[in-house]
Amino acid sequence: MIQTLLNVFRVPELRNKVLFTLGMLVVFRIGHWIPLPGIDAAQLAKIFNQAGSEGSTLGKLATFVSIFSGGSLSQSTIFGLGIMPYITAGIIFQLLATVLPQLKKLQEEGPTGRQKIMEYTRYATVVLCFVQGIGWLGFVAKQGLVYPQWVENPIWWVMASCALTAGTVFLMWLGEQIDKHGIGSGASMIIMAGILSGMPGAITSLYNNFDPADSKKIGWMGIILLVAGFTIVISGAVLMTVAQRRIPVQQAKHTRGRKVFGGQRSYLPLRINHGGVMPIIFASSLMMFPSLLFGTLSEWTRNVALAREQAAAAQGIATDGSFPWYVGLTRFFNDSFHPGEFPYIVVYIAMVYIFSYFWITVQFNPEEMSKQLKEHGSFIPGLRPGPRTAEYLETVMVRITYVGAGFLSIIAVLPAVVNKSMNIDYAVTQFLGGTGLLIVVSVTMDFLQRVEANLLMRNYAGFLGGAGGDDSGPRMRGPRG
Repeated sequence: MIQTLLNVFRVPELRNKVLFTLGMLVVFRIGHWIPLPGIDAAQLAKIFNQAGSEGSTLGKLATFVSIFSGGSLSQSTIFGLGIMPYITAGIIFQLLATVLPQLKKLQEEGPTGRQKIMEYTRYATVVLCFVQGIGWLGFVAKQGLVYPQWVENPIWWVMASCALTAGTVFLMWLGEQIDKHGIGSGASMIIMAGILSGMPGAITSLYNNFDPADSKKIGWMGIILLVAGFTIVISGAVLMTVAQRRIPVQQAKHTRGRKVFGGQRSYLPLRINHGGVMPIIFASSLMMFPSLLFGTLSEWTRNVALAREQAAAAQGIATDGSFPWYVGLTRFFNDSFHPGEFPYIVVYIAMVYIFSYFWITVQFNPEEMSKQLKEHGSFIPGLRPGPRTAEYLETVMVRITYVGAGFLSIIAVLPAVVNKSMNIDYAVTQFLGGTGLLIVVSVTMDFLQRVEANLLMRNYAGFLGGAGGDDSGPRMRGPRG
């Protein structure tokens, strides 16, 4: 490993790419210290930290958004929205390309069409930034976290919205610079940096809650279980990220003159987790609405019941002091849809499965894949090219997606289950699964593969091992030794 790291810095071009990427990530983190004026940052951070430790809906929302913003929403900085609007705009156009013929035609035009779609994505990002920025500022103002002399000034609203939008646009540009001059996907690297920035806080929270003499706090057994669980989950996430179902593909033979071409045998790799992290993102987004809805209904019905009791008491009417049936019903649904509760977990798993199959329906086209195999003179042994091949590919994809969705379900619900069963801060348990863990694993694997490709191109051993299992030096020597 040490020799491989030395090899990275021996290649000037690769060294410059790695250092440039690290420099851009440092710039990204510096922006988290530039606050928005007019907001009580200390009180805002206190509210979010309390909500996160309790595992409430607000805490889940803050954790979900911090995956893409690095926790700066709770710090009220110019990078508060992070790169999330850019990711959202990209997903929107990716879905629209499957239903709008104009966008699909642009995709098929190659680099020129994709550049045009990227331009539309940037414009949509700016619009989403203004909408989300105004919504966030309105939420903060409603909580009384904005100083009165600022919240009544319309210039502050314009200034704060423009600052949040400019921060996201700058991060978008930063990601594109990493794509051009660095190594790895720029947007993904920024997201991963934002996720890992919360790890020191999680370690601090775990240290503060460690006390072997107190049964209500974490002891040595809890630490051992957390470390073991973290290791197992990381190993499983890496395994499922690279897992594939290889379908054998035979290339037809072509005779030209006295020579025979083709006939090679290859494989068509189908990823077990084809949807990646997208099903969890969609499911997490939708699961916030029942919690917010039932929480609001529970509070509203309770206030209505209390108002009626007060009105009856003012009129001298005696009451038994019990709440009506609808108060208990809304409270039951509110308690049931808290993270970690059984009904919440069941619905969450169902949503992950639904969006896993939805995503492969959008992204995976067996008819198009069968057509491409036929055009290239390839076929799956034992299957006729055309509809029969497309049907087989669809059947295989449906089966392996069932396994992939089961893995995603375990990863998705694990943080909430550990938080509920072991009474551990959600800021700690979020690193045992969920969206953030999958993003970190997938981005790290992509980064290592890119570094590996650069090293192999220059005849150096990479992180995945050298020829014959020896990764202590170059794989082969050139004509000059």
